[in-house]
Amino acid sequence: MRTSKNLPAFVTAVAVVLGLSACSGGDDGAGASRAKPTNCTNKIVHEDATRVSVWAWYPNMAKVVDNFNNTHTDVQVCWTNAGQGQPQYEKFQTAISAKKGAPDVVMLESDQLVGFEIQDALVDLAPFGADTVKKNFSEGAWKDVSQGTAVYAIPVDGGPMALIYRTDVFRKYGITAPPKTWPEYAAAAARVKAAGGPVFGDFGSNVPAVTTALMMQKGAQPFGYDLSDKQNITIKLDDQATKDVLTFWGDLAKNGLVGKEDQFTTDYISGMVGGKYATYVSAAWAPGYLTGAGVGGGTEKGTWAVAPLPQWDPANPVEVNWGGSTFAVTSQASDKAAAAKVAMGLYADEPSLTDGWKSQTIFPLNTGVLTSTEFVDARSEFFNGQTANRDVYIPAANAYRGAVYSPFTVYYYAQLQAQIVKLNAGQTTGAQAATDLHDEIVKYAKTQGFTVR
Repeated sequence: MRTSKNLPAFVTAVAVVLGLSACSGGDDGAGASRAKPTNCTNKIVHEDATRVSVWAWYPNMAKVVDNFNNTHTDVQVCWTNAGQGQPQYEKFQTAISAKKGAPDVVMLESDQLVGFEIQDALVDLAPFGADTVKKNFSEGAWKDVSQGTAVYAIPVDGGPMALIYRTDVFRKYGITAPPKTWPEYAAAAARVKAAGGPVFGDFGSNVPAVTTALMMQKGAQPFGYDLSDKQNITIKLDDQATKDVLTFWGDLAKNGLVGKEDQFTTDYISGMVGGKYATYVSAAWAPGYLTGAGVGGGTEKGTWAVAPLPQWDPANPVEVNWGGSTFAVTSQASDKAAAAKVAMGLYADEPSLTDGWKSQTIFPLNTGVLTSTEFVDARSEFFNGQTANRDVYIPAANAYRGAVYSPFTVYYYAQLQAQIVKLNAGQTTGAQAATDLHDEIVKYAKTQGFTVR
């Protein structure tokens, strides 16, 4: 890893925000032998081929790996599930700090990329032909994995956001059409409450990525950061757009129009399935959590519909994204060309992508799927036969323009979560929460050696 006395002290920052200061370097076997990893949970079809170790957690990863290995004679994937999300990131950070033990290819969510890029832990894939697959993705999807001409990961799936709503609740309380603007959303919430109905939505503190996306939809640009200028960062969290969004949702919660529960818990999903909430502001993959693909074991279907995300200015709609994963090549990969081939080829074949959206409820970002008749015209059983992809999700994905994330996403999310907790407890206002959040993140950035502009 390249070092510079002018580089911010980010390695320490990552260790702190991920709780790794007491962890020791190690190797779980997935990347133990750089020449030929052997601790695979899948079958190696061609024994003499170059092996590339991969950490990934997609539910159908075993099938995806088999699809790749069965169609490639020169390179084979040796796959390990090292944990989903945070647990895997902690292991990866440990390997980075120890300078050994990382896989050749690692699955990362797009909002986590910069934090590893700044440590020189990921390989620029541009010299290995990344531009040959650029045409397969939208402008926004590609921006999320790029820094200038450098490409640090290959997109796989995303989370275009929309408004999921219960048709039975809307019908019962006379909501004849889903709200097209956020003021209409608030008005509908007040109408349902006045009639004795359920809360309209939820302002959960444990989904700060959602709040951040909604801030960006309003026009906020929380961070400006470019790896070509590692020392400097722009932070704008006390702007009017951020204050407006936090005030909007804080007021809804204060007035009892939306709930304040943590999302993704069994109780929350049971409440959603049981009619406790009229709407769910979420991503294209959200139905999986209500139909048993995620936690909760829900089997709900047919009482839901989906509409475009409400807007602040309908004349100038802004689409945002929540979630989405990528494949990146780590700097510890011994054969970076072979690893790049895997990163570009995994979950890129038609059988894997089709299985992903049909049985795993991922929303693929590959335009080959997004333009296929089968995907575009698919009628969703969950949405009572609605052509949700064509009506809502594909237009949202195509209109998404990408986002700029900070090098310390985990810490930022933790501080935003703390402010939402205070908002929901009535201990602060939206405007004050934005100011306090801004001040805390600026302070933190400076302690890590950044110059804040």
